[in-house]
Parts: sequence; C-alpha cells; structure tokens
Amino acid sequence: MIEDTFGTLVITFVQQNINLMEELLISLVSGAVGGNLAGFAMKNKSLGVLWNTVAGLVGGGLGGQLLGMLGLGGDSIGANVAGSGVGGAVIMLIVAVIKGAMKKA
Repeated sequence: MIEDTFGTLVITFVQQNINLMEELLISLVSGAVGGNLAGFAMKNKSLGVLWNTVAGLVGGGLGGQLLGMLGLGGDSIGANVAGSGVGGAVIMLIVAVIKGAMKKA
C-alpha cells in the first residue's frame, strides 16, 4: 500500500515537472521568435540576430512566467506563445533603446 502511494506521488511529481519544462521551452522559443520578429520589423532598433535572440529568450521567459503568475495564461499554449512572443519583443526593444541612448551619450 505504501509503495503504491509513493509510486503515485513520484509519477505525479515527474509529470508536473515535465509540464513545467514544456511550458518554459515554449516560452523561450516564442520569446526568441518575438525578439527576432521585432528586430526584423524595426530595422533601426535591431541588435542583430544573436542579440535579438538573447533578448527574446529573456523576454519570453519573463513574459511566460509573468502571465502564469497573474493567472492570465491559463492552460492555453496559445496564450503562452503570444505572451512570450510579446515579452521577447518588448525586452528586445528596451535593450535597443538603452543601447541607442548610450551611443548618444
């Protein structure tokens, strides 16, 4: 009986962690895509493919987590993709503006 309960707990724990990893991976990829799309759309703000991707990864991770904490994402993959993509674009734009301001100074 104890072995069955322990086995069920372990399986549940593993399944929850797999779901979290999937959500994080989706957030990171969506953020990277969002950062690069923003860089493509705003050529004068683009940081280059590498840095657009890095900024997008950070923004995607933050955007996905923020949506989850606010309860706005729900269980929808689409909401996670959209929020993470927008987060990636926003962080890329913020970094580009800061970089531009530092160049002028």
